[in-house]
Amino acid sequence: MHTADQTEISTRVLALLEKRFGDTVLSLAPDADLSDALPGFDSLAALEYVTAVESEFDFEVDFVGDDVRYWFSTLVRTSEYVRERVEDQAA
Repeated sequence: MHTADQTEISTRVLALLEKRFGDTVLSLAPDADLSDALPGFDSLAALEYVTAVESEFDFEVDFVGDDVRYWFSTLVRTSEYVRERVEDQAA
């Protein structure tokens, strides 16, 4: 079984945010609420963020079964969600 490296996942998720929001994300606390910490992180930006994560890690987010607002609200939660999904795929 492949164990996803949490640091690598966090780095890749942060890079996705940086691509969209620039250097502002580099000072982002891992548990900061993205909608509060990032100007312009509105519902469209959140949807683009989820789509970018799907593309980066090659899985689909279940918008019905998963609490997307919760899991994609902070960097640390997103990274944990991705880690679980990557490990599920590897099992």
